[in-house]
Amino acid sequence: MQANFITRRNLLKSVSATATGLVLAPAGFGQTAAAEETPVRIGCIGVGGRGTGLLRILMAINGVEVPAVCDINPAAAARARKIVAQAGRKEPECYTKGEEDYKRLADRSDLDAAIIATPWEWHVPMSVYAMRARKYAGVEVPCAITLEECWELVKTSESTGVPCMMLENWSYRRDNLAVLNMIRRGLFGEIVHCHCAHSHDCLSWYFDKQGNPRWGGNHLLRRNADQYPTHGLGPVLSWMDINCGDRFDYAVSMASRSLGIKDYLERTYGKNHPAAKLPYKQGDIVTTMVKTVKGNTIVIAMDMQLPRPYDNRWQIQGTRGLYNEQRGAVYIEGTTPEHEEWEPFPPYQEKYEHALWKDAGSIVQQYGHGGPDFLVLREFVAAVRGKTQTPIDVYDSAAMSAIFALSEKSIAAGSMPVKCPDFTAGKWETTKPKFAVDG
Repeated sequence: MQANFITRRNLLKSVSATATGLVLAPAGFGQTAAAEETPVRIGCIGVGGRGTGLLRILMAINGVEVPAVCDINPAAAARARKIVAQAGRKEPECYTKGEEDYKRLADRSDLDAAIIATPWEWHVPMSVYAMRARKYAGVEVPCAITLEECWELVKTSESTGVPCMMLENWSYRRDNLAVLNMIRRGLFGEIVHCHCAHSHDCLSWYFDKQGNPRWGGNHLLRRNADQYPTHGLGPVLSWMDINCGDRFDYAVSMASRSLGIKDYLERTYGKNHPAAKLPYKQGDIVTTMVKTVKGNTIVIAMDMQLPRPYDNRWQIQGTRGLYNEQRGAVYIEGTTPEHEEWEPFPPYQEKYEHALWKDAGSIVQQYGHGGPDFLVLREFVAAVRGKTQTPIDVYDSAAMSAIFALSEKSIAAGSMPVKCPDFTAGKWETTKPKFAVDG
């Protein structure tokens, strides 16, 4: 069943790749799917905290080999080498000779793909180099942090024919895929609006144990934007057929005052700590509204600098009803009993369980955020193995990540509307929905 499912899905991806205008290279990209047991050879660039987690998952996927790892920290590379060996694979070669050593890894002839989990500034240079070296690029979120970088990814993927996939794991959450099935089956009618957010107290990510800004903290100093839009937008792209019949048209963003960073640093390290006295540009909460060409609306919230529990606040609404993630509930006109305002979502999740989750079996929940990390990597590996387009393509990756730069631009202009680029050059109008097509 697994092999048949992957073959059918990869066929759909090959068709959609042609429709979107990304012509896969004649050296094999976009041709017929290979057998599932065909080895997939991946080089891992960046094996710190996140990269190590991804590497452990790769070791749980059948047929994956990791001949090479790269990190500027030799201890991290050595740890990665040990993880691969403990999984019964051949020890990888380590590349640790400075910031540019990833190029030697990408130039190897025995790799099919590169997984990139490094600081944001390196995502585009590494992805571009990998694609030019004929390696599939699987890059962590966001894949790009400026509009120029988004375009560079798109143009490189188009010119080389090599796919680039942002590893947006929240696209693969169990609940989100069930909601996608419900939308495609028309339970909510025609979709008109969505709300999403990344609401997560993340300040400890940005500073080391002494309170000094890490690489992420430097972005808080320099930029005022939605710096992490893709987790909220991950499922929204497929829910609303973005790049497959609709696209982002323009965006408006505004940011609150910047108080949370300074308050956190003073509480944690004292008022006289040097980092507490730095001038942070990043507002505590950024709200972005997007209008699509079709006329639908999306609200995207970033709430990462204030104390709070985690949630994504997804709500997708159509002419016949809606799903609300915070409530864990749905309302469907004509189905929800008249005496009830909401119905619990779990029975719907079970009824509309996506084939990706059914297919994965019990192993999926043993890894990364309860399963999505495993699925996003498994689907990336399946595309590399089958030499097909990736399920999240370069256009989708760029569209999600572009909100970073677009929100910054709007905020700087006093919350004026800014036009969203059409990375597909018009192909969105005829492209059919392609992500996680279930049966």
